[in-house]
Amino acid sequence: MAVFNLQRAGFPLRGAAGPLNASVRRLDVWTSRDHTPLMSEARRATVYFEPEIHRALKLKAAATDRSISDMVNFAVRLSLAEDAEDLAAFEERSAEPDMDFEDFVKALKRRGKI
Repeated sequence: MAVFNLQRAGFPLRGAAGPLNASVRRLDVWTSRDHTPLMSEARRATVYFEPEIHRALKLKAAATDRSISDMVNFAVRLSLAEDAEDLAAFEERSAEPDMDFEDFVKALKRRGKI
């Protein structure tokens, strides 16, 4: 079973980090084929949410007639798509010459930008 660690993924948790932290609520998420038709097979993961985040997810799920699992899958897909765009941009610019920060700041000053 995979555990998605929000803190390791860049989302800070309040208080001491870890699955037993009182400020984090445990939620087992089942990714159903009904909610994710592009997946060939559903996988189960345990995700830990802060209570306020969990409540917001439950309220949004009810208001939009979607499951929390569906919303989490969608958010992760968006994040991965952004990562793919960033990697493509880095690849496109890989042939550009490197510029030292100090030289860049001096050039800005010469051009009157700072």
